[in-house]
Amino acid sequence: MHTTDEFYEIIASAIAVKKEMVDENLTYQEIPEWDSMSHLLIVEALEQFYRVKFEFNDILEMGTVGKIREKMKKYDVVVEN
Repeated sequence: MHTTDEFYEIIASAIAVKKEMVDENLTYQEIPEWDSMSHLLIVEALEQFYRVKFEFNDILEMGTVGKIREKMKKYDVVVEN
């Protein structure tokens, strides 16, 4: 089982912010740290940690942390509390 805590930590680390800044509603480009380059860093970090390979369209649709969590289900990765 994968936890929300580790999921948020991976995202926070990829965009170099405190984990407390990350929640389901955090949106791409809402904060300066989550720009197009760091978006790719998030994708890479998640792919490495969870051992998945996201399709291009899924990457484009990952506009919020909540959407990222939803997309991960497609790859049989379930993040729970």
